Amino acid sequence: MTNRKTEPPVEKRAVEKPPTPRESRWREFWRLLGKNRLAFLGLVIFVLFFLTAFAGLLLTSGSKPAFDPALVRLEEKLRPPFSRPNVEALGPDEIPRLGIYLFGTDELGRDVFSRMIQGAWVSLTVGFVAVGIAVLIGIALGGISGYFGQNRVKVDQILVGLGLLLGAGLEAVRATVAGTTLLVASAAYLTFSWWWKRRAAGRLSTGWTRLLWAGTLSVDTLIMRFVDIMLCFPSFFLILTVVALLPASIYNIMIIIGLTSWMGTTRFVRAEFLSLREQDFVTAARALGVSDGRIIFRHMIPNAIGPVLVSATIGIATAILTEAGLSFLGLGVPPPHATWGNILSDGKNFIFDAPWLTFIPGIAILIVVLSFNLFGEGLRDVLNPRLRER
Repeated sequence: MTNRKTEPPVEKRAVEKPPTPRESRWREFWRLLGKNRLAFLGLVIFVLFFLTAFAGLLLTSGSKPAFDPALVRLEEKLRPPFSRPNVEALGPDEIPRLGIYLFGTDELGRDVFSRMIQGAWVSLTVGFVAVGIAVLIGIALGGISGYFGQNRVKVDQILVGLGLLLGAGLEAVRATVAGTTLLVASAAYLTFSWWWKRRAAGRLSTGWTRLLWAGTLSVDTLIMRFVDIMLCFPSFFLILTVVALLPASIYNIMIIIGLTSWMGTTRFVRAEFLSLREQDFVTAARALGVSDGRIIFRHMIPNAIGPVLVSATIGIATAILTEAGLSFLGLGVPPPHATWGNILSDGKNFIFDAPWLTFIPGIAILIVVLSFNLFGEGLRDVLNPRLRER
């Protein structure tokens, strides 16, 4: 008789549970962010600020805006918040759209609410554009320093870099002839050097080519010492100096803030690249013959973007605060644009007669900057696995 294995009854068979689907990164991000109430509150305030700024752009622009921040009503000057206009003294086009002065009026009778929502868009634009410039420069220099840091910089490369910087500086101060000459000469030498190196194929036949192509400092040393030099200057006073030399413009303000605030991002990206450069997946990519550009943009930058996002979020708050400080000193965005800084500056002369001109923009700057800082801190905890369980 053969022994047959008896199978358990169907109802007694162990039912295997299907594996739990792995939580996506996006859902995990929102779950972790929801646990940090302060960071989530900062995100909500940021979204409200963005919507307000976008609405301000639509409502205060055009030939006949719904809210005109430049409309002067001298008979309605220094009216307190929630006060009703004197309809008999105003024309039909001068009556505020809401029927009341929601935030009062300033010394020229301009509606502070209209100026605040216009200033929100200016502050948001300055913050994002300035930080965008700083992040691009920081990722470029930090990535070069972290990935190619061991390479040596040649003498001619240093000379060409100095020529380009000096030419750009001369162009900025409107010395057009000298600046253009330097830029064209530097570009011409780059082209000639590339052609000559390909023609020589590594054979240094003359003394001047040996001198120009001799290695000097490493790339990492050169970039990081430049970062150290930039950090030695007080950034706000450096901005004041450059703003005083250049014509007042919202574009100049954004560019200047961006060009003086990239050092922290460079250090973050360099540290991440130095860590990632020795990881196994980078070594495997090199062994497979993947190009350096693909390794940097496809593998390293996505893994190093976390600290950059945190730095950029907090940097937006710093840029908004810097622009407000410049406008308060009269060196920021020029009229007719209204900014929170120049509203605050105009109100300092009437701090006892019309305190709302100081308190309203001051509290708005405080809330927006605090929300960006809280969201940036929460973003750091969410994106860093070591800090998630704290």
